[in-house]
Amino acid sequence: MIVAGFGFRSGATLGALQEALAKAGGPSGVTHLATLSAKAEGLRPLALALDLPVVALEAELLRGIPTPTRSSRVVAMFGTGSISEAAALAAAGEGACLRGPRSVSSDGTATAAIAEGLG
Repeated sequence: MIVAGFGFRSGATLGALQEALAKAGGPSGVTHLATLSAKAEGLRPLALALDLPVVALEAELLRGIPTPTRSSRVVAMFGTGSISEAAALAAAGEGACLRGPRSVSSDGTATAAIAEGLG
């Protein structure tokens, strides 16, 4: 499983989500998109454009997942350094690894990271 995880502000556009994903390595080979369950509806336009399912994760599942990048605001709110990195890792399953650190859209409203699972 190859998962693109996303963190984004409300009002992030489809273009911002697409740009963050492109900067993270692009959609080629990605099998699922993932984000917080509270944000899953905002990821639906990208899921429809790419014909991919969305994995909606409860915030508790991301708590404590180590990430290569850290936002002090995200740590305080969610207990992990990056929503996009943690969501990608959690959805890809135990033993998953990131292809690289999160990428940020040029307008700063969306981040994306890609993780590969073992299975």
